[in-house]
Amino acid sequence: MDNRQAIGSWLSGPRAAAEDMGVDFGYRGQRLGLPETGPGSVAPLGRRFGALFIDWGLCFLIAYGLFAGGDRQAAGNWALGVFLVLSVLTVGTVGFTPGKRLLGLRVICENGGRLGTGWVVVRSVLLCLAIPALIWDRDGRGLHDRLARAVQVRI
Repeated sequence: MDNRQAIGSWLSGPRAAAEDMGVDFGYRGQRLGLPETGPGSVAPLGRRFGALFIDWGLCFLIAYGLFAGGDRQAAGNWALGVFLVLSVLTVGTVGFTPGKRLLGLRVICENGGRLGTGWVVVRSVLLCLAIPALIWDRDGRGLHDRLARAVQVRI
């Protein structure tokens, strides 16, 4: 192996190096019994971030208009509370937030059913902490989804 291959594997990460050695990880969601593409497959990361951006913007507007009295800094603090309530109410009842619905995503339980109310609360609180959402498993699920036994799928 020349130096370019060693540097390439280091920059690509351990998964790429393992795949070069012949390890087959399969596609995202295969371990959960989800299809590789189309409805019911694991939601792509870009859509999930887009949905989060839409939901956060909506929550900020609600907080700014109803609670903050024109103070942008206070609106940011209120927006987190509004986001928590929005997430618990919408994911707990219909399975998606407004942003997720606009982008064609849904939150379901690992077994394919609706996520229970307790798990929705756990997931939403962890999502508000932000750190668990930044840690992913090989199926592309954030730690908040993994701990709540949830998966975000395409509609």
